[in-house]
Amino acid sequence: MKSAKFVILLLTLNVVYNTVTAVGPPTCPATVGSDCSASSSEWEGEFFPGVPKIKYEGPSSKNHLAFKWYNAEEEILGKTMKDWMRFSVAFWHTFRGTGGDPFGAPTKVWPWEDGTNSLAMAKRRMRANFEFIEKLGVDKWCFHDRDIAPDGKTIEESNANLDEVVALAKELQGTKIRPLWGTAQLFHHPRFMHGGATSPELGVYAYSAAQVKKTMEVTHYLGGENYVFWGGREGYQTLLNTDMERELNHMARFFEAAVAYKKKIGFNGTLLIEPKPQEPTKHQYDWDAATAANFLRKYGLIDEFKLNIECNHATLSGHSCHHELETARINGLLGNIDANTGDPQIGWDTDQFMMDVGEATLVMLTVVKNGGIAPGGFNFDAKLRRESTDVEDIFIAHIAGMDTLARGLRNAAKLIEDGSLNELVRKRYQSFDSELGALIEAGKADFEMLEKKAKEWGEPKVASAKQELAEMIFQSAL
Repeated sequence: MKSAKFVILLLTLNVVYNTVTAVGPPTCPATVGSDCSASSSEWEGEFFPGVPKIKYEGPSSKNHLAFKWYNAEEEILGKTMKDWMRFSVAFWHTFRGTGGDPFGAPTKVWPWEDGTNSLAMAKRRMRANFEFIEKLGVDKWCFHDRDIAPDGKTIEESNANLDEVVALAKELQGTKIRPLWGTAQLFHHPRFMHGGATSPELGVYAYSAAQVKKTMEVTHYLGGENYVFWGGREGYQTLLNTDMERELNHMARFFEAAVAYKKKIGFNGTLLIEPKPQEPTKHQYDWDAATAANFLRKYGLIDEFKLNIECNHATLSGHSCHHELETARINGLLGNIDANTGDPQIGWDTDQFMMDVGEATLVMLTVVKNGGIAPGGFNFDAKLRRESTDVEDIFIAHIAGMDTLARGLRNAAKLIEDGSLNELVRKRYQSFDSELGALIEAGKADFEMLEKKAKEWGEPKVASAKQELAEMIFQSAL
């Protein structure tokens, strides 16, 4: 009898609970199985109820949910910080990252996740994405097609899924938020194991073209400012079974078709190639900025593309991020920056948020030299560490990354306004600020002329490079 009464009590409480939770707008965190979860495609509750809109409080603030250095409307070197930075949130790391790695299961299951890759769940993630963007105070985001909408059994089904989620994204964007860039995910599905544009299978090449075509269309529809090609599988594991010349030719034809379709649909965004040396392939064809620039020149595409430089990819290729940015800049190809970094002790693509103020200062020196990077920007292609599992960690990581780059901009401004570093560099090359130097730089000095001068001057005097002084001046700005 007592047990029967207990069961009745439980049923009564359950009815009361369901009645209470059905009244009024639901708020996140949502529990799996609640009314909130059951109607995720229509649910408009708050995903981050404990997080206010992030504001600038200055360097003395101890509030970890506030900016200390990034003050969006503050003018530095003639532009607002917002215009210098053009910050963007990466949908894939922020809302699809699980913390899983080759050695361990996922560690992150956000409160709004229901464990599926359904359309309803995709829409819920999209709502979470825009709440996050608005609270963080940025107005740009980036996406892969298959990250925001589930893959279907056919191209038609995949496209229909994408259209449904994109329609919601268009609504949630409003008048101010736009994609910094979109891209097609041509690396995860088994069909892409040999590549997309460089696959030896004609069917895969055609499928890749269809997927890029659709993703470019939706990027254009959403008002995207750029479109990225990252060729994670465009490379080889061994040359023994690879016709590298043919694959490179195929990739060039693929890019030519992308340029033609961009123009056909009236998409005015910049096409970007993102260099990376390896991982997952042993060798990726767009190894680094110089390799990508050479490829574009060889195939007559140099005026149609720019580069999206990722700092972690730079270090994987044996360069600093500063080197890759400068290489892109002096070739007129600096289009966008994926703001992240790697761990020098690990040696793979760890995609960490950039926290090194010195590195950020070097990055911003190049950006300022370039006059900015619009219509590109800084996309946080970075993920939380596997061990960071609180929802607020998503905000903390982005705030810290934005503050680090903001400090970098402030330091770059100090160095430029001080002028000592620029003067040191000028003095190193001052011998070329002469009549003969001008002739050399104009391409009008032949070997006979130079030999005559060498004999006239005798043994040249070589000045100190002053490297330590340069490093001292740089460190003084930090």
